[in-house]
Amino acid sequence: MSADLGILEKALGHSFRDRELLERALTHKSKIYEKSAEGQTSADNEQLEFLGDAILGFAVSESLVRRFPSFPEGRLSKLKAHLVSAAHLYAVAQSLQLGDFLLLGRGEEMSGGREKKALLSDAVEALIAALYLEAGLEITRKFLEQRVIGAFDLPEDGADSAVTDHKSALQEMAQALKLPPPRYVIVTEDGPEHSKTFTVEVRVGKDWVSQAQGLSKKSAGQKAAQQVLQQLTEWGR
Repeated sequence: MSADLGILEKALGHSFRDRELLERALTHKSKIYEKSAEGQTSADNEQLEFLGDAILGFAVSESLVRRFPSFPEGRLSKLKAHLVSAAHLYAVAQSLQLGDFLLLGRGEEMSGGREKKALLSDAVEALIAALYLEAGLEITRKFLEQRVIGAFDLPEDGADSAVTDHKSALQEMAQALKLPPPRYVIVTEDGPEHSKTFTVEVRVGKDWVSQAQGLSKKSAGQKAAQQVLQQLTEWGR
């Protein structure tokens, strides 16, 4: 394997005692076909994907119920559907630079396998299973909270998951009023690594400023932008 697995382990928050298990989670079936042809035997990551999918579904459901006890089942289902979707897991894979660590057959390598969405999202599920088998549920839950669930801009105030882009609206209003572009600064990061609260400040010129908190930098920035947007709207009346 060309990439240093220690880098991936650091991102996962766990150093594997069983490196073969980690390598199996990264092994695509195309690599196994090659090894079989060469008389070697080993396992690909498809069975781990199956287990990882189940663990992911359980952990996401548990987290959402704890975080949003007043949400009806339908809204929780929509949030869960996004968090376990291939599109979201592909984004997680990119944040981990997972493509650099995959074990692929030559044909899959040449066809751009390291960038394929389905292949990468499946590998994330396999990694979840490997982490669970190696370190147990608590370590796996911590990884999921930090990298999978915490990476999504969840609607903290009970609003629908489709969030208005207040940052873009503020940018457009500042341009229309011939003001400097908004500047965003992370003021504080509080709480444990897997469940942080962020405070973000947005400033437009010298006169317009606001701070807001959120469970992600994105949500905090959106809230702060919404507040300054409201200030400018009232000022312009």
